[in-house]
Amino acid sequence: MKILVCISNVPDTTSKITFTNNNSEFNTAGVQYIINPYDEIALARAIELTDAGTSGTVTVITVGDASTEATIRKALAIGANDAVRVDALPSDAWFVANQIADYAKKNNFDLILTGRESIDYNGAQVGAMVAELLGLPSVSIAKGLAIEGNQARLEREIEGGKEVVSATLPLVVGTAEGVAEPKIPNMRGIMAARTKPLSVVEPIAVQPLTKINNYSTPPARGNVKLVDENSINELVNLLHSEAKVI
Repeated sequence: MKILVCISNVPDTTSKITFTNNNSEFNTAGVQYIINPYDEIALARAIELTDAGTSGTVTVITVGDASTEATIRKALAIGANDAVRVDALPSDAWFVANQIADYAKKNNFDLILTGRESIDYNGAQVGAMVAELLGLPSVSIAKGLAIEGNQARLEREIEGGKEVVSATLPLVVGTAEGVAEPKIPNMRGIMAARTKPLSVVEPIAVQPLTKINNYSTPPARGNVKLVDENSINELVNLLHSEAKVI
């Protein structure tokens, strides 16, 4: 079984986020990048599937410039067999999905895994777009994934319970917590990652559908106002007139 795992290069959540060029561009200076955590879950499950007797390979793909290669090498150290980098800046989800779909179409994967969303933009769009472009079924926010032959069994959380879905491969799945535990690369994996194949491919032309006009940061938190526990009327008034939550 051939599995393609889509990974995104995202800022570490501890990084301080700022913007440049009149707040129209993300400032990458001093920012530490990591594999998108939800994509790490997808990668871990892909490796488990191929290690558990389901013979096959795991390929990771990302859309980005040369600065993303440290992230890609970590994915290889975790256990992916090979990697592909589409040599382009990821302008939006539509652009990224087209690049991934184009590569997948040429290489006939049985299973395509993504994270449920990236932690920088939280769009949760790429997986469904890839599936639509390839004409494949897709399941999002899967918290369980098992493969038997050419059948996939997936579990999803719904209001008040759990939903079990079955689908025939090939298939696109967006994974969430519970599918697998992220893996930490060991020294053997780190050494092996240095020699594993990392192919760089040129992007295809895609008509942009969106444009970022500007970014803004959330307003700074205000000072805390303490209210005496016996002053209920004052508290209610503040919640109504200042906090505006009631």
